[in-house]
Amino acid sequence: MKIGVTGPQNRTEELKQKISSLAEVVFINDSDLPKLSDYGLDAFIDLDFDDNTHRIEYYRNFSNPLLLGAVKTQLAKELMGHKAHGPVFGINALPTFINRPLLEATFYSEADKPVLERLATRLGWQCTWVEDRVGMVTPRVVFMIINEAYFTVQEGTASKQDIDTGMKLGTNYPHGPFEWLDKVGIAHVYETLDALYHDTRDERYKICPMMKTEYLRSSSKI
Repeated sequence: MKIGVTGPQNRTEELKQKISSLAEVVFINDSDLPKLSDYGLDAFIDLDFDDNTHRIEYYRNFSNPLLLGAVKTQLAKELMGHKAHGPVFGINALPTFINRPLLEATFYSEADKPVLERLATRLGWQCTWVEDRVGMVTPRVVFMIINEAYFTVQEGTASKQDIDTGMKLGTNYPHGPFEWLDKVGIAHVYETLDALYHDTRDERYKICPMMKTEYLRSSSKI
C-alpha cells in the first residue's frame, strides 16, 4: 500500500512511526500537489489542511481516499462548492494525536464510511467517528483542560509544575496540561480554542488572557 502525505516534519514523522511498517509513505511537497494523481497513491493524508485550506483545489481530481487534518475547521464548510472526485474524510492530525490506536474522524458522505474503516484497519488504527464540528472531541476536551489550567496559574492557585504533577497523579493522564501544551504546541491549542469559541460562543472556550499573552509572544517576529 502506498500512502501519500504532506504536512510539517514533526507530524509526518509521527505518522511514519504509526504506519511505515504497514505501508510505503511518500512525502509530497506543496509544489507537487497539483500532480497528486500521478503518484499512484492508494490514499493521501494532508496533516495540516486546517492551516492550508486552499489546498482543496489540488484534490478535486484525486479519486482515492483523502484524509484531511480538520480540527480547527469543519470539513463540510471547506468542501462547500468543491465537488470531490473520491471519498473525503476529516481526521484529528494534530501533534501527539496521530501515533495512537484510535483515528478520530469525520465523513463528508456517510456512504463512504466503510472505505475509511477498512483503510484505518490496514494502517493499524481503530476508526472512531465523531461529529463534523470544529475541535472534534479529544482536542476539544484536552485543550479546554489546558485553558482551565492557565486560569488556575493566573489566579495564583498553583504553579504549572504543580498542576502537571497533580493531574498525572490524580487523574492518571499521560501528560499534565502544560506538558501536553508543549508537545502539541501553543499555536495549535490557542487557534483551536479560538475557532471553537467563534463557532459556539460557549464561554468554556474563551481563552485565558495568560495563554493569549504567551501565544502572542511565541508568534512575535520581532
